[in-house]
Amino acid sequence: MKKITLLFTLFTQLLVAQNYTEYATGSATDITTNHQFGVCLMGGASENNDAMIWFLEKANGGDVVVLRASGSDGYNNYMYSGLGVSINSVTTFVFNNEVGALDPDVLQKVENAEAIWFAGGDQYDYVSYFKDNAMEDVLNAFINTKQGVIGGTSAGMAILGGGYFSAENGTVTNAQALSNPYHNRMTLGYNDFLDIPFFEHVITDTHYDDPDRRARHAAFLARYSIDNNTRAFGIACNEYTAVCIHDAGRAYVFGEYPDYPEFAFFLQANCVGDFMPETCIDGQPLVWDQGGEAIKVAKIPGLYSAENYIDLTDWSNSQGVIWENWTVINGSFSASSTVNPECDLLSVTENEMLDISVGPNPFKDVIRIDSQLASFEVRVYNLFGKQVAHYTNQSQIETSKLTSG
Repeated sequence: MKKITLLFTLFTQLLVAQNYTEYATGSATDITTNHQFGVCLMGGASENNDAMIWFLEKANGGDVVVLRASGSDGYNNYMYSGLGVSINSVTTFVFNNEVGALDPDVLQKVENAEAIWFAGGDQYDYVSYFKDNAMEDVLNAFINTKQGVIGGTSAGMAILGGGYFSAENGTVTNAQALSNPYHNRMTLGYNDFLDIPFFEHVITDTHYDDPDRRARHAAFLARYSIDNNTRAFGIACNEYTAVCIHDAGRAYVFGEYPDYPEFAFFLQANCVGDFMPETCIDGQPLVWDQGGEAIKVAKIPGLYSAENYIDLTDWSNSQGVIWENWTVINGSFSASSTVNPECDLLSVTENEMLDISVGPNPFKDVIRIDSQLASFEVRVYNLFGKQVAHYTNQSQIETSKLTSG
């Protein structure tokens, strides 16, 4: 009986080892801290230390979990003792399959963390291991309920948008994406994985300067607009650049400009009535011109002080931005200088012919809407800019049923 028990124990350990490897540094005792929400994006080369310090400080001395599908414990000592920020622990999980990601001990440590970091590698590993399962649920609860800080580099950044390039069939080049926006390598997911504030219609991309990926990113946005019938947005980083987004939506850019050409890019389909690509169909070159103003791009130098920013609540309020127009004509990409589009996405068009009132002000548990409109919609957003409720032709809204915040 003892031999059988021993063999069973060794077999169980072998299965765990095959599914994932765990590396732990620091205290094994979980603690709870006054952590803060934030998002940290890095372009894919070596980490920007100042941005990583910003990320760790959001954990407020708590526990950091690193999720990766290749490599080993390279982040542990770097985060725990290499940056001068005091934290309780760093635990790295290297997964070999989805089974490892669903291990109860793994899920518990991810849930208990104050900060979660996605390493680089192959982003389809993350999608196939974490999507549509308990890990996805734990991650989204961490982001939106616990409101911890989250971040990633390279593939780890690429999966963080509401839309994302999954790389299920391998990477895609500029030429492939522009010659056919429905190329079999243009594998995109839409709002079905991670739910991060300010990222609902955003597709991220990395390694922007090596190789140049601006053109394929434009194709990602074209596909998103066509497939979802809405304006699309994008965030990208040069390899040594980082973007840190505060809980109010302001995105600051870290880098070593002007010593090095380090930029982040914030893309948006032009805020006009007709913003759609002229030609975005299977088997034909992409055309997205719209009078030379198809995509408005905020190109932001990353400074040591990270003073330059753009506000993701309106994609217009900014500092230190170089504005560009990006277009694609018959599969040929081009960029030119422009000015701030000042889209004012949160403005409301006034119409004196309509009488609409909302009250009382202040309110407690109920909002009442009196309108002369035959049909109307009401959308409710939380402080992070995320939609939390949607009503049609409803004149009374019971706010007591909504989540606090």
